[in-house]
Amino acid sequence: MSVRTRFAPSPTGYLHIGGLRTALYAYLVAKQNNGQFLLRIEDTDRERFVADGTKNILDSLQWAGLTPDEGVVLDKDGKPTQIGNHGPYIQSQRLDIYKKYADQLLNQGDAYYCFCTSERLGELRKVQQLNKLPTGYDGHCREIDPTEAKKRVVAGEKHVVRMKMPKEGETVFNDLIRGEIRFQNNLVDDQVLMKTDGFPTYHLAVVVDDHLMEISHVTRAEEWISSTPKHLQLYKFFGWEPPLFAHLPQLLNNDRSKLSKRQGDVAAMDYAKKGYLREAMINFLAFLGWNPGTSQDVFSLDELVKTFDLSKVSKAGAVFNMEKLDWCNREFLKILPIETLAERALPYFIEAQIATDTARLEKIIPLERERVTTLAELPAALSFVFNLPDYDGAIIVWKKSNSDEAKKVLEDLKKLMNTFSVQDWNKANLEVKVGEWVKGSSLSNGVVLWPLRVALSGQQNSPGPFEIATVLGKDESLRRIALAIEKLQ
Repeated sequence: MSVRTRFAPSPTGYLHIGGLRTALYAYLVAKQNNGQFLLRIEDTDRERFVADGTKNILDSLQWAGLTPDEGVVLDKDGKPTQIGNHGPYIQSQRLDIYKKYADQLLNQGDAYYCFCTSERLGELRKVQQLNKLPTGYDGHCREIDPTEAKKRVVAGEKHVVRMKMPKEGETVFNDLIRGEIRFQNNLVDDQVLMKTDGFPTYHLAVVVDDHLMEISHVTRAEEWISSTPKHLQLYKFFGWEPPLFAHLPQLLNNDRSKLSKRQGDVAAMDYAKKGYLREAMINFLAFLGWNPGTSQDVFSLDELVKTFDLSKVSKAGAVFNMEKLDWCNREFLKILPIETLAERALPYFIEAQIATDTARLEKIIPLERERVTTLAELPAALSFVFNLPDYDGAIIVWKKSNSDEAKKVLEDLKKLMNTFSVQDWNKANLEVKVGEWVKGSSLSNGVVLWPLRVALSGQQNSPGPFEIATVLGKDESLRRIALAIEKLQ
């Protein structure tokens, strides 16, 4: 079987972080089977449609490195376009297709016109709730003679099209994550397939599209489990083979409530803007519901493709733990190539109005890459390299020393370090030569290295003095030591 998966979000706003996990799982299933990963835009909910929603979805997938093989993609100018032989891939451009299949169901007797007003449906729901009955359509228009119904439609009476769900038997399917799931057909209501505005509902459109686009595996949120018997019945009506289904566990807040914006950021691009690395986010999302069964907890996307297994995805909800995401990001900050970090960090320095370039950042980011959590923290953490902060001379003095001793140490260090050539001005040489000088004196490391580090950084907390001196260079290092000596006068 040729494996084809799809991610089919609705452009009703930003891409939710849960949607990004759904896209990731669909991508992994496709790639590990040498298949195709499609992006389809399901924009049939016109009331909630957001004009730039599709662009946000595409930008989010591009940031995450989940590039569709087919469907809606970004062109070279960063604008949405479509590629592939199964299009259009935007549902609002497929209305004639849905009408054709809705008409087929009507002609087969597997669907019917419903003329119930919103007022009647509202009253029905109230009565059902009052009597503590399951809410759903009561089949009021189900037995209207088709010829009579057609006349009312032609006369312009407002209507929808509903599927005629069997009222006997059960619908059974095998979920790739949850195993066998059963539904009694008489408990499943007659779903609206075509709305009064001529747009299909999700239920008709998703079945038609998944079939015509030859989707083999459907990964989607667990909230769609209750809709699956309707979808399977539609496949049966049309005489089509259904895809395999995998319903993913919910993402939860720490209090195990459903992940919501009220309790933190849920938009994928929010994390991109905050300086989280795509590699860390992908690694983190993969583990929200899945476990490889090994001790390895840091995976590249390529490694996930080789290792991921839908059968190892949990049924239980997965907690979105920010501490774990922060840990993941710190791990990838340590292991990604410095060239990659410099390129991605540059926009944050520009935003902070710090004039620099990637070549310079490649030299200085190593100072702080293991001391920060996100790329966005780097400009503040490294600002002392570009501009020595104004600081109180009192912080130059080591806790077991005094200002006179600190001043003498810095004066001696300045003389010593002035003798080093520019060629020898690197961490290894500085460490050796200053270390030899300390050994030859009666001073402790703290008495020497604390004032040197503060003099170079202007901060109590900073990287080591030799790393800083290497990045600053000889002239700037000696200038800063001289300024520290002045503060101790």
